[in-house]
Formats: sequence, C-alpha cells, structure tokens
Amino acid sequence: MAQNFMTYEQQLNKLQNDKALSIPNPDDAKKVLEEISYYSLIVGYKNLFLHPASKKYKYGVTFNEIVAFYHFDEQLRSLFLQYILQVERHLKSMISYYFCEKHGESQTEYLNPNNFDYSKHTKQVARLINSLSKTISQPSNYRYIAHHARKYHNVPLWVATNAMTMGQVSAFYQYMTNDLQVKVSKAYPDYTEKQLHQFITIIAKYRNVCAHGERLYNFKTTDMIPDTLLHSKLSIPQRKNLYIYGKNDLFAVVISLRYLIRDEEFKAFKLSLLHLIKQVLTNCPHLTESQLLNEMGFPANWNQIIRYKIHTPNSP
Repeated sequence: MAQNFMTYEQQLNKLQNDKALSIPNPDDAKKVLEEISYYSLIVGYKNLFLHPASKKYKYGVTFNEIVAFYHFDEQLRSLFLQYILQVERHLKSMISYYFCEKHGESQTEYLNPNNFDYSKHTKQVARLINSLSKTISQPSNYRYIAHHARKYHNVPLWVATNAMTMGQVSAFYQYMTNDLQVKVSKAYPDYTEKQLHQFITIIAKYRNVCAHGERLYNFKTTDMIPDTLLHSKLSIPQRKNLYIYGKNDLFAVVISLRYLIRDEEFKAFKLSLLHLIKQVLTNCPHLTESQLLNEMGFPANWNQIIRYKIHTPNSP
C-alpha cells in the first residue's frame, strides 16, 4: 500500500515519538529533511541503527548520527569513483590503442560487426555498435566529437572512447576478438582475459552506483570477481566453497582496485578509506566496527590488504 504524505513536522514526530529517535534540534533536522528528503536519509540509512525486533531505534541514537552516516556514504561514493575513473581511463586507452593498431583509425572499423566476436555474440555486438553509433552521432553533446566529425568526417576510437560509458567499455572489451583481449589483459598479470572482464564488470556496476548517487556501502551485485591470492592471504572464510567477502560486494571493488591501479595509488586510496571508516565510527557511537564492516562486505583484517603480494611468483 502507498504511504501517506507527511509534513516535515509529522515526519519528525513519527521519528521521535513512534520510533524513539532522539532529535536534539528539530529546526536543524527539518532543514536536513528539506535538503535530503525523508526517503533518501531515513529509509536509506536507518537499518544499522534499529533494533531488529521492535524496528525502533537503539536507545540514545540521534538524528545527527543518521545524517553523519548519510554523509559517510556520500564521501565513500566520491572516493571510489575517483579511483574507478583511473581504471576506466586506462582501459579506454588500451582498448582504443590495440583496436586501432589492428583495424585502423576509421570509425567504420569499430562500427563494423565483423571486427568483433560477432558469430558468437550477434545480438550483443549489434546492440553495442548501435550504442556507439548514437554516441558519435550526437556531436552537440561533445565538442571534441563535433570537431572531428566536422573537420575530418571521422571520429577515431581514441576520441570516441572519451564519451563512452563504463558499460560500453566493458561490452567493447567483452566482444573484442580474443587476440585483442589478450593484449589488453597482459597489463594485468595472473589473470586471463575472461577473468579481467569479471573485474571490469564489477567496476562498471559500482561506477554507476557512485555516479548516480545511490546507496553504496552495502550494495551487492549478482556478478562476481574471480578468486584471488588476496582472498586466500586474508584468510577470508568460505561458505559452500565460496568466499563470503570480496566476491560481489564493496570489498570486491577494493580487491579489483588492488589489481587494476598502481601500488602507490592504491596505498593512497586505502588510507583515505581507512580515514572515512574511522571518522564515521567516531560520529556514530551506536554503530560498531564489526557491524559496519560486515554490511560493507569487509573482513575484519581488510586493512592488511597491502601487506601481501598480489602476483604469483612467475608473473611479470
């Protein structure tokens, strides 16, 4: 059944009287609800602060704690997006380089289904090419595409990739011919071209969550990254031969970044992530570290991730 409309005052009364949430400053709380909305703030971030049985807030939980947790997730999205974009740029560069090295710079080449694994993925390749055609046929949205279309009557792949979404990049890699997939995957030791695509798929899904402002901290996908040395080194427990952390959760993205960005970049990312987690635990005294890490899909020893080598002894 649809819920009834409530004024800001009614929303606050419900939280305070029905749900036992402490609201020290109702005027400030009203301003927050005006800026964020009840649905985005309360419905989106209340669960960790509730008693499972009564569905009321734990004794002493304040409105400000939920606001702090909301901003934590907001900062989390910004941090992950910053480093996911590095992966995206690298992949775009390599894909365009190796594709153009083999097929040339004409846009007709990446709009030609015969230059992909078309026989096995006919519908998917056709869908990809249609989306790429739309990307370069809307020059008013991208000045650099308009420039190349007008001056050269051609938009090379290394120009088009700047306007491609991460989903398009993932599909482009997935349906490239195997020889080109192998060339791209060589930049990431230990993993086959198929396993690299598993990493890219997860990265693409979480990139969309970050870019669209959706709840990130406990987001999970149906896709999974491959088992890695890090799963083993961190002694992540298994259930039915499947690691319970780091497969299709936010920690899977952390593992993916460990393999897909440079060591110094990952160290900076990890320090920033650790700071955010410590900060939110300080600002949310009714939230335990184990609760938070479990919801994020992080093992308790996650911050040891940089202690371990990520490549097998024989890898480059």
